[in-house]
Amino acid sequence: MSILKAIPILVAAFFLGNWFLSEVRKAKSAGKPWYAPYLTIPGILIMITFMIPVYLRFFH
Repeated sequence: MSILKAIPILVAAFFLGNWFLSEVRKAKSAGKPWYAPYLTIPGILIMITFMIPVYLRFFH
């Protein structure tokens, strides 16, 4: 049962990761700075995802 619950999360992570990597490739080909992909929608979503455990650890 827990594997069935994990499948949608893994699929969403797959799509978000591919979306972010396409933004990274676009930024590299355009000669933008290294941080430019993190200022796009998928980059911000990834940063929020990484900050959730920090928030839960220190502020909850």
